[in-house]
Amino acid sequence: MVTTCSETPAAAGARHALVTRAASRTLLLVTAAAGCAVAFAGSYLLFVRTAAGQQVENGVVRSAQSTRGSTVDWALPLRHVDLVVVLGGVAVLVLALALARRRFALGVTALVLLITPMLAAQLLKIYVLDRPGLNDGSAVAGHNSFPSGHVSAAMAVVLALGVVLPARFRTWVLAVGSPGVAWVAAATVALGWHRLSDTVGGCLLVAAVVCAGAAVVSARRPDAGGVALVPVVTTLLAPAVLVLGGYAVLASATSGAAQFVAAMVLAAASSVAVVLLVAGPLRRVNFDPARAASRLSR
Repeated sequence: MVTTCSETPAAAGARHALVTRAASRTLLLVTAAAGCAVAFAGSYLLFVRTAAGQQVENGVVRSAQSTRGSTVDWALPLRHVDLVVVLGGVAVLVLALALARRRFALGVTALVLLITPMLAAQLLKIYVLDRPGLNDGSAVAGHNSFPSGHVSAAMAVVLALGVVLPARFRTWVLAVGSPGVAWVAAATVALGWHRLSDTVGGCLLVAAVVCAGAAVVSARRPDAGGVALVPVVTTLLAPAVLVLGGYAVLASATSGAAQFVAAMVLAAASSVAVVLLVAGPLRRVNFDPARAASRLSR
């Protein structure tokens, strides 16, 4: 005797709703990654590959190099930070948090998301991207500094901690960590180490890599609910608007001092904006391989 079992309408509706929600969440992460990647490329092309962009930012670097006294004392602690030691400590902390939660695989995932964007930033800066000379006597540094390694590291640290801690704390971790990223970004500009585009590019690169990784995870696991069209469009377009707005403000400054202050403020504000922009798409992604069957990350 053959017994057939038909799916009830309610069960079918629930199943299809789950598929729709997972697809929507993945779509939001894909658009966030794409938006940040496009803005990263646009920032490089606009600020680094054009004479106008270089001239605007070179004025900021000259101002930073000529600044003396207590004006940038707030940024001096960054000179004494050993990035290798800090990152090593963060890696140990990430694994310790994962072990404390009995989620070792989640710790490995967080470490991958910590290391990958920083490695990408260094490879792009050293081997792929370059800063062409203007040949007009206005250049202040011929070597390429895009994207900033310090800012990429700060951004990656905040996102990695957001991944390894319980998802209900993720938004708070990103919100609390964003001022730290902002301080690093503004300090590198104040010390003359980096330009505005370097700091924005560092944030955007890390955000793009982490959101792309989260999209892969979301596509394979039934993560949290659906999203509206507005967040999808926002995550796609907002990073480019951020870059264009920063260029417009910096180019409109009427003096070197005004450009210098504007670059520091924009570096800090842009860093916070990028962190908060990706906080929404990443809020409830289930990064834990051990909980692959769970709809929500905890």
